[in-house]
Amino acid sequence: MSARPGVIYLVGAGPGDPGLMTARALELVASADVILHDRLFPAEALAGARDDAELLYVGKEPGDASVPQGEIENLLIDRAKQGKSVVRLKGGDPFIFGRGAEEARSAAEAGIPFEVVPGVTAGVAAPAYAGIPVTHRDDASAVAFVTGHEDPSKPETALDYAALAAFPGTLVFYMGVKTLPRIAERLIAEGRDAAEPAAVVERGTLPGQRVVTGTLESIAGVADEAGIRPPALTVVGPAAARRDEIAWLESRPLHGRRVVVTRARAQASGLAKRLRDLGAEVIELPAIRIEPLIASEEVVRAVESLHTYALVCLTSANGARLLFDAMDAQGRDARALTHAQVAAIGPGTAAELAAHGINADFVPERFVAEALVESLAELPLEEKPVLIARAAAARDVLPDALRERGAKVDVVPLYETVTEEPSPEAVEAAQDADFVTFTSSSTVTNLVAALGDRMPPRARVISIGPVTSETAREAGLDVHAEAERHDIDGLVETLIRIAGGERPA
Repeated sequence: MSARPGVIYLVGAGPGDPGLMTARALELVASADVILHDRLFPAEALAGARDDAELLYVGKEPGDASVPQGEIENLLIDRAKQGKSVVRLKGGDPFIFGRGAEEARSAAEAGIPFEVVPGVTAGVAAPAYAGIPVTHRDDASAVAFVTGHEDPSKPETALDYAALAAFPGTLVFYMGVKTLPRIAERLIAEGRDAAEPAAVVERGTLPGQRVVTGTLESIAGVADEAGIRPPALTVVGPAAARRDEIAWLESRPLHGRRVVVTRARAQASGLAKRLRDLGAEVIELPAIRIEPLIASEEVVRAVESLHTYALVCLTSANGARLLFDAMDAQGRDARALTHAQVAAIGPGTAAELAAHGINADFVPERFVAEALVESLAELPLEEKPVLIARAAAARDVLPDALRERGAKVDVVPLYETVTEEPSPEAVEAAQDADFVTFTSSSTVTNLVAALGDRMPPRARVISIGPVTSETAREAGLDVHAEAERHDIDGLVETLIRIAGGERPA
């Protein structure tokens, strides 16, 4: 059910991995009028928000509350009283060290209806991603979640270290990096075994997750030496030693690699998700933006005349998608292509056609215009009308070759690619990248123009195909590897191979 007007939703966004957000959380984010969010939640959590939603950042930086808690509660109540649906999006779970109970109490006192949507808490998820079960048949029949960062206004700690030292199970301390030396010292002083296994998990469930292990006595020093920083949590207990047997996150093929994705923003999310699922830390630097041209007179005439073409050629998935958008705008569907044979320059384009009920008649093994020309070699085209639907700026290899064979070719631009200005934060994050991926010549040209001398200095360039590679070399870039299959699958396969240490051919 969508978010209802005048209701406050206290929503847990999970510990960091966007795949751990609940279906209910995604549903509410997609339908809310107002979203108040903090900083400790998946970066993609707001991607599904409505374009007209009011997004308010109310996060708290370590040691500094940028928006006081009382003001946050006032904002929630004010927007709800305006009849808006309000989502308070919080990292982890709203009722586990999340101050969700305070916000619920304020809503109740103001007579505002509210709902609580639990989220996956870091205390369970981060250890699991580190290969540490917080309970185990042999090691721990109980788990205790403990704050490592209490309210600084308290005159003394509310933690009973004697009870925690005697606790017969796993201790999980949230937000305790700076206080870890004191926590370990107090536990040992109260009788906890100094040699007990311990681990600290930094950025749990995220691609940049780091884990250090030691004993209760040594873990503070180990974490300090490794430069562990918040957000991080500490696990104390015999179950922490299970990491040696069942750690799994680090085994993913792109674990620890930072990869720049330069596709248009609307397309980048699919590639970015695949890379994240393989363990990569993805930096999105969209170099281009797709601007549809389907309302142009040229496109309108071409769609009206689709039934007259003997051959229709699509050179990209974008083109295929936008052709059907243009057809839909005129009340037409796949039946308009009944009399034409259809050619697709690659499997991505063919898949987009198939999604609209069209099986491409020609799909070359190599995904470049020259290969499509070869695949059409036996097709009689003398005096036949041919439509090539493509980007506004594209090579003329295909139309020139078909005209030489006597075809009557109409080239119709369905979209143009324009430069997308990357954010300064993304540019800064990209400086330490291991790889930069390019999926088209326009991504190369526009990113080089946008970044200038801020191109990632040590990143290896992975290109989707020969045309893109040539553009990269002309721009002064060294191409480390080129996908054997000139599509996204081939690009990912090549990236995995290179990241695994295989030298490029």
